[in-house]
Amino acid sequence: MDTKNLDLGLLVTLEALLAEENVTRAARRLNLSQPALSARLARLRDALGDPLLIPAQRGMVLTQRAVELRQPLHKALEGVRRVVAEGMPFDPSTMQATLVIAGTDYQQYALLTRFSVALRTEAPMVRIAWRALDVLALATQLERGEVDLALATPDHAPAAMRQRQLYCEDYVVIARQGHPAVQGYVSLDVFCALEHVVVSPQGGGFSGPTDAALEVVGRHRTVALSTSGFLIVPEVVSRSDMIALVPRRLADGWSDRLQVLAPPLTIPGFTVVSVWHDRTTNHPAQRWLRERLATLAADG
Repeated sequence: MDTKNLDLGLLVTLEALLAEENVTRAARRLNLSQPALSARLARLRDALGDPLLIPAQRGMVLTQRAVELRQPLHKALEGVRRVVAEGMPFDPSTMQATLVIAGTDYQQYALLTRFSVALRTEAPMVRIAWRALDVLALATQLERGEVDLALATPDHAPAAMRQRQLYCEDYVVIARQGHPAVQGYVSLDVFCALEHVVVSPQGGGFSGPTDAALEVVGRHRTVALSTSGFLIVPEVVSRSDMIALVPRRLADGWSDRLQVLAPPLTIPGFTVVSVWHDRTTNHPAQRWLRERLATLAADG
């Protein structure tokens, strides 16, 4: 093994290769061409005396030596990043960064608008990339750096990730202004008699927590429309005699077209948390962005 030719750039390359287990994805992560990354891989193989990645039936797999290197190398480089970051002056107004946030369309409506407007004034060179929350892939996305910050409920937050409570949400009933059966109040009988719009994130579902609560009191409702996203619900309700139970923050801004009412029975609310990988915990820019988002969320 000849490690005298291993500079920091090569070690960062090795970290990406070991994390991705794929030359193409590692090249994309490092913003390198595939030939350039292949040349670096050749240098790493020569310096370490190990092939590191070898062809398999599907793609490539890590050698045993590569597996052994992955975690200690990542920890060592995170230590270097932390030392460098802590030694640099931090000014939000001049920092350049791209923050990738994963969440639902409801969370986008509830938080992203105010967050993005605040950043235009306080951190104008920060870009936000919003992507749909993929609960099953979230842990891997955070680990690989494909997502910097996720917004989720605690039960959808990967156990190994850091999290912070942002706010607690409750549900309200929405009905259009001028609804013939709803005039500032909705009784349980009216609630059950009217047609409902529900949100089923996976698509196709016609029941949820509301139906479980109704079943406890021996009642049921009629669901006429199931949609995979929240944002269309206020528009549909404002144009029809259907009603819906939605998170309170989703109803904000619709008072000119919708009645926002208390449900006629108790429907459990939910908590929203921010979720991130430990590798970004001490990064000044990431930490400042998380704190700013948390402050805006707490302000309602």
